Amino acid sequence: MKIVQIPVGNMQNFSYIVYDEKNNIGAIIDPSWDLEKILVLLEGNKISAKYIINTHSHFDHILGNEHIAEITKAKIIQHEKSTHKKDRSVRDDEIISVGEVDLEVSYTPGHSEDSICLIVNKESVITGDTLFVGNCGRVDLPGSDPEMMYDSLYNKVAKLDDSLVVYPGHNYGPTPTSTILNEKLNNPMLNFKTKNAFLKYMVNDD
Repeated sequence: MKIVQIPVGNMQNFSYIVYDEKNNIGAIIDPSWDLEKILVLLEGNKISAKYIINTHSHFDHILGNEHIAEITKAKIIQHEKSTHKKDRSVRDDEIISVGEVDLEVSYTPGHSEDSICLIVNKESVITGDTLFVGNCGRVDLPGSDPEMMYDSLYNKVAKLDDSLVVYPGHNYGPTPTSTILNEKLNNPMLNFKTKNAFLKYMVNDD
C-alpha cells in the first residue's frame, strides 16, 4: 500500500493517491487543482483509478472530480450527507476496498456536514479538513458546527490508534504529515479540558 501526497493549488491543498502496489489499483482523494500531477502519477505508476473519494464537498476538494472521472472512469464516492454529484454514498464505518487496500470511513462532521476521515489499512488516516497538523478545520462556514467538530475531534479522532500517520487536507502545519499521538500531545485543538472551553475558543476565534 502506498499513499502519495500531492500539493496542489494556491490554498495549500493536498490531493492524494492511495494505491495497492501489488495490483496497481488506486483511489484519488480530493482532486481539485493541478490535475495533471495526478494524471502523470497514475500513468507513470500504471495505476488504474477505481474511485475518486472526497473527504468533504467544499469546492477546493471536489473541483477536479468530473474531469478526472471522465478521463479515468473512476466512480465518485462521498458521504451520504453530500448533496453533490456522486456515484456511491458511504456512511460511518463503511469499508471502501481498493485492491488489497481498505479505506474505513469515519464520519467526522464539524467543518462540514459531510466530512469524513479515511483510515487506510489501519496504518494511516486521511483527515481532510477535520484535523490539520497543529490545528483543525474552520467552523464558521455554512454547514459547519463547533459542537459537532468537538465531538468528531475528541470522540472520534483522538480515540484512533496513536500510531496512525495523519495526512491532512491542507499544508497548514509545521510538517506535511504527523501522527495521532503527536497531535494528541501537541495540537491545541485536542487539548482543551472541557467542551465549553473548546466552543468558547472556536466561536471567539471565528
